[in-house]
Amino acid sequence: MADDVLRLEKVRKSYNIGSPTETEILHGIDLTLGRGEFVALIGPSGSGKSTLLNIMGLLDRPTSGRLFIAGQDTSALDDRALTRLRGRSIGFVFQHHLLITAFTALENVMMPMLVERGFPDDAMKKRALVLLTGLGLGQWQHHLANALSGGQQQRVAVARALAMEPALVLADEPTGNLDTKSAEGVFETMREVNRKSGTSFLIVTHSMEIARGCDRIVELVDGRIVSNPADPATGE
Repeated sequence: MADDVLRLEKVRKSYNIGSPTETEILHGIDLTLGRGEFVALIGPSGSGKSTLLNIMGLLDRPTSGRLFIAGQDTSALDDRALTRLRGRSIGFVFQHHLLITAFTALENVMMPMLVERGFPDDAMKKRALVLLTGLGLGQWQHHLANALSGGQQQRVAVARALAMEPALVLADEPTGNLDTKSAEGVFETMREVNRKSGTSFLIVTHSMEIARGCDRIVELVDGRIVSNPADPATGE
């Protein structure tokens, strides 16, 4: 358990609680993500993937059950503490890169550090440049985000997700808006980061090609995990 980056125990999520329209979306989710794992989360539309991802990313709270991030029980944390933990421990990559188009690639990667520290400094710039260079974008550091290709923009988004050296990166359809070649490049970028740094990745995807390139595929159907081979929590 010491090497668990993410652990969910009997997590349930309901909406409109106490009303005639109360609906339970997640039904007792048990899931563990070990340090350095590279896992795909698949499932049909409406299966609860987005709800589960929001809970894992500390953007929403479960109705019941417990969520641990790097061994820390998040159930007793207030909103400020959750925000601090999220900023330091979790990186996000979305289907839409969400870069600030008026900023350069370097400035976009610096943003999480700037939010954390409140002012820019040379250490931030150095960290951002190291990340961009490592992802093959060093020569594009001073280009505005909207001057980059779709694949380059998404690689900048990966670099931004890594800025705070998170233990976990949650990627929501990170290749969904890209052509096949660019999608393969972004996937290999994340895979290489995972191999080199040991950062854990959980990737929500509809692409079985992407999913098959991961260490493990977790399948969610109707708010329940129906397939979760080789979960470190169970060894099955």
